[in-house]
Amino acid sequence: MDGKSFCQKFPSADLRIGSQLVVYPAQTAFFVKGGTICDEFAAGTHTIKTANIPLLNKIVNLPFGSDSPFQAEVWFVNHISKLDMKWGTPQPIQVEDPRYHIIVPVRAFGQYGFRIGDARLFLETLIGNMQGFSAEQIDAYFKGKMISSLNTLLSQKIATDKISILDINTNLLEMSAYCQEQIACSMVKYGVELCDFTIMSVNVPQDDPSIIKLKATKDEMARINIMGRDNYQMGRSFDVLETAAGDTGAGGQMAAMGAGLGAGMSFGSVAGQMSAQTMNINPTPPPMPPQITYFVYVNGQQLAGQTPQMIANMVTQGVVNANTLVWAAGMASWTPLAQVAELAQLLTMQTPPPIPTL
Repeated sequence: MDGKSFCQKFPSADLRIGSQLVVYPAQTAFFVKGGTICDEFAAGTHTIKTANIPLLNKIVNLPFGSDSPFQAEVWFVNHISKLDMKWGTPQPIQVEDPRYHIIVPVRAFGQYGFRIGDARLFLETLIGNMQGFSAEQIDAYFKGKMISSLNTLLSQKIATDKISILDINTNLLEMSAYCQEQIACSMVKYGVELCDFTIMSVNVPQDDPSIIKLKATKDEMARINIMGRDNYQMGRSFDVLETAAGDTGAGGQMAAMGAGLGAGMSFGSVAGQMSAQTMNINPTPPPMPPQITYFVYVNGQQLAGQTPQMIANMVTQGVVNANTLVWAAGMASWTPLAQVAELAQLLTMQTPPPIPTL
């Protein structure tokens, strides 16, 4: 038996009493008669005699004598480990990033190894009437099941441990161990042991719009954490005013004036607050409570950070309707817009008719 064969039938079925059966290390030999496994031999040299093949003797009624022939099949099962089998997901797996809630296509690649743990079970469940069974045949049989399971296992592990797609390659060892434990259960019932499973890489297309959006979202969150939410919002306000002020038209001039006025008012407000704090006069009021924002599911995408005013604009434009699903922190599940009290009133708002011409 070569290194690629994991099960092979001895080419001759004409056996004789007194012959020697040689079973090499990491092998198990079986006598098979009429599709029934009769006797099993471990590694070593065995002289064939009626005394050491009792089950076969009951079926065939073996004759006595050193030159007595009988008909039976001898199968050898190889127990060596095959560790260089490659695997990869042929199609991208659609995974939702649990941290930024953006759906991203990912592909995974790796390597696995196996060995025949239960030789009798392997012979009974997979061989049938074939003459042998190679590593390639085992790979072809189990790889489809393995890839199908990976689609679910990777998604479950990412969601349960809240692993961002951008950080996934730092968790490959833990994810490999989790997938190996789950996949091994589906192989052991055929007598095959999964002795190694490694996720070598999880790749994402860098030019995919979802990846670009995911990276931009991560950068924005980093800026908010560094600057603080209030300073970040003030900075965004200045950015908008500066962009508008760059317009050389009348509107741009007015925006520039507004920008200057707004900057002056902001400075005056900050100075007033500092003076009041110094003199302990007219303390500043507490900040306004944060406005609730919603996730809105539109055209297969989750639009995050939508305020009621923004949703009202989408209602007016016909982008969303009463059946559109929305979700916010504190809600148990996605809910139709019409069933959210704060948003339901947006459906009944009416826009004024056009101004009549004189």
